[in-house]
Amino acid sequence: MSRHPEVKWAERADKVYLTVMLPDAKNPKVNLGPEGTFTFTATGGADDSAYELTLDLFDKVNVEESKINYGVRSITCILEKAEMKRWNRLLRGDGKAPHYVKVDWDKWADEDEDNGNAPADFDLGGMDFSKFGDYAGGGGEDFDDSDDDDQEVSKPEVEGAPKGAEKVEEVAATEKTEASST
Repeated sequence: MSRHPEVKWAERADKVYLTVMLPDAKNPKVNLGPEGTFTFTATGGADDSAYELTLDLFDKVNVEESKINYGVRSITCILEKAEMKRWNRLLRGDGKAPHYVKVDWDKWADEDEDNGNAPADFDLGGMDFSKFGDYAGGGGEDFDDSDDDDQEVSKPEVEGAPKGAEKVEEVAATEKTEASST
């Protein structure tokens, strides 16, 4: 019985990235049909198990322009789409993708990012940021944005503690004197 390797995918307007996650794959074979049929076979793992995969891709691909890279940890395929349009899903049909097919968020690009017009044309709806500092009612005062995470903070000594106990008592006495004089 053969197993299914994990497959990650990401989409752009003109291509689909498919990564078959199978470290130390032996004899990997990839077939790509113009109608969108992707097949993969290899052996791998500690017990040289057989791995098989057949995916009916959402749409047609350009086999001549597609590229495959056989790496040590994975097999990466850049599948050129036959038509430059978004698929929004990897496989044909309405069903849920198999559990071994996952989105590759490291390579994913949304439509607005893919066209190269993301943050530049982001509409803020005419918001006026000139008064942004006044939101806390501080009258536009600068905030102390110091990062105290790197500074060492000492804990107050507990009564009866052997070291530094006299300093805590001294501070407490000073505070009582200051409080009574005000």
